[in-house]
Amino acid sequence: MSGLGWQTELGQWLAPFLDALGHPARRAMCPLYVAGLIGPGDRKSTQPMAERLGLASHDGLHHFVSTGVWDAAPLEAALMAEADRLVGGENAWLVGDDTALPKKGKHSVGVTPQYATTLGKNANCQTLVSLTLAGGEVPVPVALRLFLPEGWTGDLGRLDKAGVPDAWRGPCTKPQMALAEIDRALAAGVRFRAVLADAGYGLSAPFRQGLSERGLAWAVGIPRHQKLYPADVELIFPSAGRGRPRQHAIPDALSVPAEVLLRNTTWRKVSWRHGTKGPLSAKFAAQRIRIADGPPQRIHDAGAQHMPGEEAWVVGEHRASGERKYYLSNLPADISLKALAAAIKARWVCEQAHQQLKEELGLDHFEGRSWTGLHRHALMTMIALAFLQHRRLAEAARGKKASRTTASTQPARRARRTRRPADPHPNTTTMPTLPQTDQHAAQS
Repeated sequence: MSGLGWQTELGQWLAPFLDALGHPARRAMCPLYVAGLIGPGDRKSTQPMAERLGLASHDGLHHFVSTGVWDAAPLEAALMAEADRLVGGENAWLVGDDTALPKKGKHSVGVTPQYATTLGKNANCQTLVSLTLAGGEVPVPVALRLFLPEGWTGDLGRLDKAGVPDAWRGPCTKPQMALAEIDRALAAGVRFRAVLADAGYGLSAPFRQGLSERGLAWAVGIPRHQKLYPADVELIFPSAGRGRPRQHAIPDALSVPAEVLLRNTTWRKVSWRHGTKGPLSAKFAAQRIRIADGPPQRIHDAGAQHMPGEEAWVVGEHRASGERKYYLSNLPADISLKALAAAIKARWVCEQAHQQLKEELGLDHFEGRSWTGLHRHALMTMIALAFLQHRRLAEAARGKKASRTTASTQPARRARRTRRPADPHPNTTTMPTLPQTDQHAAQS
């Protein structure tokens, strides 16, 4: 543990973000807002945070996050740079997902009855499309962008009242939004091995194709009825008994659902990592295929069918509960089944990050109704979590160094129990701990 109080360390760590803010008043408010999110208290909206911080009023925090005139883009770029420094690299994953913020009423920007993944049902909520950079099971969220349902994009009055920028007013699907955020990460130089996403994104052919067009590796969930061809499918020109010769080639086999293709494949038990209660494992099967997401073409009497597209892996997972899940991936053809499973299951860390953002840092506590305020509040929660992960990784590194030093200088000395030294900063607020659960790892 550093000798500095965490608030002092936070001020130093925030230097690149404060440089991006420029104005002295904003530079003063940003550390206070982030400290308010990290500190104790059940509610992380401006008024209770101001009271806990000892401020005369919450006006400064409210102005900073909701009405102040400043550009969030430089801070978003600084966040991506810091995330890449912390966990980026050839073994990192970039996870696309979304998270719901339950809301009452109908005036907060983007709120409407819609399916909330975290609740598993339809609810009145806002939905944020997210990107999380993860390395070594340490997640750092780098993007949260509000999804606007059709009831909002078609209502200019609501858009004006919520202050939605012109660039975000048109209809846009969640996969389209995720691709735009991935482009922003690529432009920022964020390093990662592959993009991961659940079936809500993986079922979108334009999303998968967009990742491949960008030269990215990916592993995504799909519905069980996703149509696929065998990898050795060939295009043929069947001879016509009469009439004109066929002008377009057709596959020599019909596409079938993923669950049918893998039904007779060998399933093997695979452990993809060790959890707190032992190895995490399930049965997996994999097969090389061609995805049926090419242009539509009439094939015999089957009507219009999608032609064979990219060659990829189809992977099935048979969980102990009896549930089966299916995935597609364009990872190399020579990859092992264990490595495929590990890549697919690495997606769970984004759910850990969403949990931390909400339960500890108040992502869903913003009480304003505007587009700008919501996104700035979300940005501050991501910056707060990046700081906590910075501390976590620094402490882990110090622990490893101390362990190596002790082992090398005192190899035969028996460890003794010692009293923990007193906190050098007894009045310093305790920071929240990061949840370390394996529940989602086994089920995601």
